[in-house]
Amino acid sequence: MKNIMRSIILGFFVFVSTVLVAQQEQQYTQFMYNKLGLNPGYAGSTDAGCLTAIYRKQWIGLDGSPSTQMLSYNTPMLNKRVGVGLSLLRNSIGIENRITLEGTYAYRIQVGRGTLGIGIMASVRRRAVDWADPRLKGTQPIGADNGITGGFQSKWLFNVGVGAYYATNRFYVGASLPRMLNNNIDFSEIGNVLSKEVNHGYLMSGLMINVNDKIKLQPQLLIKYAKNSPLDFDANLMAIFLDKFNVGATYRAGGSKEVGIGESIDVIAGAQLTNNLMFALSYDFTLSDIKSYSNGSVEAILRYCLGKSEGKEFVNPRFF
Repeated sequence: MKNIMRSIILGFFVFVSTVLVAQQEQQYTQFMYNKLGLNPGYAGSTDAGCLTAIYRKQWIGLDGSPSTQMLSYNTPMLNKRVGVGLSLLRNSIGIENRITLEGTYAYRIQVGRGTLGIGIMASVRRRAVDWADPRLKGTQPIGADNGITGGFQSKWLFNVGVGAYYATNRFYVGASLPRMLNNNIDFSEIGNVLSKEVNHGYLMSGLMINVNDKIKLQPQLLIKYAKNSPLDFDANLMAIFLDKFNVGATYRAGGSKEVGIGESIDVIAGAQLTNNLMFALSYDFTLSDIKSYSNGSVEAILRYCLGKSEGKEFVNPRFF
């Protein structure tokens, strides 16, 4: 029975990714350490060039569940008036694989006590589907569907996005629309357009609260929106000890309407291992119905920042 359910869920993944107009982009539990992946206005916000690697496996134990790997680099330039970034992303779900290369540019303006970054991004994405994957099952022969030609198919997509990001030493807020073009993502050869890329909007904010000399609290919020999908959000609270160790929890809304208690509760722990190297790990405890068929989700982030800032080795546990 469980194998049957897994086949049904795998089929659902394929259906969502190829037919429905819904949430199409990958999600990150540790969005606070991956703002470049959500908002081009963030480029150049760090004091030095930073290289970030991310690995995420969603719904562990479920065959064909989403998997994401990303490598990105961003750095300030021209006396911090400009920020540039480059990201390489691989995402897989069911029989679909996507590889995305993104370039980001942000112009940075001093506003009050903080800096406002106005960013643009351009991306090229290769989307591929293997209809011959043995995991794919159908209630009738798959070849009978004129929208499926069988075998391996791929296509290239170009997109652009915009974003704004404002940060002080204690507060940040950002808004972005990373993919603005509604590309046709069908593989059908019969001429009908069944599905397109849809706009995804993000609004993020965070605040630093000093408890005492050794402890800080950092509440953060990420609101996510995709056309024809419910408004979603991640609400996070992090505790920072000695400006080196981070521990926190996130509540992610969503899930099924029947359960109605959200998508997941996530725990995050990280450490500034050296003056330049940071590592963080998170685990998502699934609340929705899919928890009966998976073992939660895991995400790891490794960040290395180059150079020195104002005569001191680079340290910034807040990543504002």
